[in-house]
Amino acid sequence: MKSTRLLLAAILVSVTGSAWGQTVPNPYDKLDRALRRTVTQARPSSGPVQVIIHVRPGDEAAMDAALVAQGASIVQDDRSLNLIVADVPDRLLGPLADDPLVTDVSSNATVTASDMDSSSGFGGGAAGPGAAVDTLRATLGLPIVPVTPYGAIPNASVPTGAGIGVALIDSGLQPSPDFAGRIRAFYDFTRGGILTRPYDDFGHGTHVAGLIGSSGVLSGYQYQGVAPGVDFVVLKVLDATGTGLTSNVIRALQFVTHYHAQLGVQVVNLSLGHPILQPAASDPLVRAVERAVRAGLVVVTCAGNFGTNPATGQTGYTGITSPGNAPDAITVGAVITQNTVTRRDDRVAPYSSRGPTWYDGFAKPDVVAPGQDLVSDAALGSTLYDQLPQDHVGGRLLQLSGTSMATGVATGIAALILDANRDSSGAVWTQYGFGSALAPNSAPPLTPHAVKAILEFTALPVSDDSGAPYDALTQGTGEVNAAGAIEMAGAIDTTQPIGSYWLTSAVTPSTTIGGDTFAWAQNIVWGSNIVWGNVLYANQAAWASNIVWGGNIVWGGNIVWGNNIVWGNNIVWGSNIVWGNNIVWGSNIVWGNNIVWGNNIVWGNDIVRGGLLGVY
Repeated sequence: MKSTRLLLAAILVSVTGSAWGQTVPNPYDKLDRALRRTVTQARPSSGPVQVIIHVRPGDEAAMDAALVAQGASIVQDDRSLNLIVADVPDRLLGPLADDPLVTDVSSNATVTASDMDSSSGFGGGAAGPGAAVDTLRATLGLPIVPVTPYGAIPNASVPTGAGIGVALIDSGLQPSPDFAGRIRAFYDFTRGGILTRPYDDFGHGTHVAGLIGSSGVLSGYQYQGVAPGVDFVVLKVLDATGTGLTSNVIRALQFVTHYHAQLGVQVVNLSLGHPILQPAASDPLVRAVERAVRAGLVVVTCAGNFGTNPATGQTGYTGITSPGNAPDAITVGAVITQNTVTRRDDRVAPYSSRGPTWYDGFAKPDVVAPGQDLVSDAALGSTLYDQLPQDHVGGRLLQLSGTSMATGVATGIAALILDANRDSSGAVWTQYGFGSALAPNSAPPLTPHAVKAILEFTALPVSDDSGAPYDALTQGTGEVNAAGAIEMAGAIDTTQPIGSYWLTSAVTPSTTIGGDTFAWAQNIVWGSNIVWGNVLYANQAAWASNIVWGGNIVWGGNIVWGNNIVWGNNIVWGSNIVWGNNIVWGSNIVWGNNIVWGNNIVWGNDIVRGGLLGVY
C-alpha cells in the first residue's frame, strides 16, 4: 500500500503540479470534462458546439437573449429543469463558465448504440442461437404463465405485472402478438415527441421490451418475458442507426414524469447511458432521473459495459455510466447464467461495469441480473436484425448480451413487486384514458426506494470461480431474485406509519431455485454504507420519495458498516481509500480522469469516446 501511495503521489505531482491532498482551482469547473478539453486544447475554432446549459431559476429568458446576441442558436428550452439546449460557438464556452447566471454546462452527447451479439466472446449462455431450452424465468424462480393468443392471462398463479405501466425509453417497439393490446401509447422523440404508430427501426427497444414483458406467444411460451402482463408506453429516442441526443432522453423522461398518472406509468426502463462527464448533481440526465423518482416513478437503468480493459481484457472498476450514477436509480449489472437454472454456476459478466462512480464515489451497481445470451423479440427489418443474422432464433427472435438486457430483466421484476404488493394490499385501481390510477382511499403503492430495497434485500449473492463472493462494487447486493422479491412485496402493508412493523405475514429469507436453497442478501447498500439486519421489516423514513438514497438516515439498532468496510480482497474503505478525485485500490489506482492499470494508464479519455452516449 505504501508503494501504491507513493506512485499515486508521483503521478499527481507530474500531471497536475500538486501534491497528495492538494487541488488546483479550475476556472472551467462549470464545464463537463469533454467541454473542458475543448476549451483547454490549443486548436483553431471548430464552430458551434451543442450544449445543455443549466441556469439559475428564473434566468432562462435573460440567458436566451444573451446567447442569441453572441451568435448562439437556441434549440430547446426546458423551464421545469432550468435547462437550455443551444448551439454555441466554441469561443463562448469559457465565458459561459464565468457567467453568474450559469450553474453548469454539459455536452449534449450523441446517443449511440453499443449492443453485444452472441459472439461477444465472454462465454456462457445458450449453446448457440436457437437453444432448445430457455431458463430465464426458471432461474428467477418464476413459472411459465399461460397466455391466450390475444394476450389475456387467465388465473395466473403468480403476479404478471397486469395493469402496471412501463415506460420504455429506447429505439421503439415493433408490434407483434407478444405485445398484443399492451402498447398504450408511442411517442417519437426523434421527431419532436409526436404521438404516432409504434415501430422500431433499430431493434434494441423491442428486444428489451420482450425481456420485460413478452407474452411468449410467438415462441409457444418458450421465451416469455419476466412480467408478461405489463403495458408499455414507448418513447423513441434512438433512430434507425441507434443514435440520438441526450436532450431527447431528458425530454422523454420529463414527459413521463409530468404525465405518468395519465399514462398509467409506474416504472421507467433506461437501457442506455453515457460515460460520466461530471458529478451527479450537475449531470442533466441524472437530474431528470432524480426528478422522476421524486414523482414516484421506479427508474431502472444499466450499469454499462465497461467492466474490462479494452486492450488487455483485465477486469477493472469505475466503469459505471450515466445515469447509472443517479443515487435513486436502480442500477443493474449483468450476470452470465450458463443457461442453467441453478445459481451455483452464475458469474458476473466481465464486461459488466463496476463501481464506484466517477467524481462522487457512489457504490454501484445496486444489483446484477441475467444479461448474457438472452433470447427475446426481434424487430423484423430493423438494423440489428439485419446486421446480426448469426443471432436469429426461430425467425422472429434475437439473442443479445449486455447490461441493457439485464436492466430489462430487473425492470420486469420491479413491475412484479408493484403487482404483488398491490394485490396483497387490496388496493383498487381505476382505468381512465389509456392509463390507470389508484382509487381514492386505497393503500399507497410501494415507493421507488422501497422497491429498490426489496430488490437488494432479496437478492442472492454471487461468487466467483474460487467460491469467494464478488465485492459489492461488482454485484451490488447480488443477483435479482423474482420469487423472493414477490414474497417480500406481498407481505408488506404500506398503510402502516413510519417506524411501525409493516409485514402482514412472516417471510423466510431464502429462496429455492433449481433444487438448491439460497439465503437472501438481507442487506442494502445505502450510499457508501452496507446496512444489515431486518431493515425491510418496518416502514422506514428511508423509503420516502423525498429522501435521497444514501442520505443521512439513522437506522436505529441495525448494523451499519461505515468507514471501515472490507469488501472481498480488493477494497478497503476508510483511511485506506481516499474518495473523490483520488482513489487507491489494491494494485490499481483510480485517479482523476484516468484509471491506472498496473503501471499503464489505459482508460480515461478512451472511455469517453468523444463524449458519446451509448446504449448498452
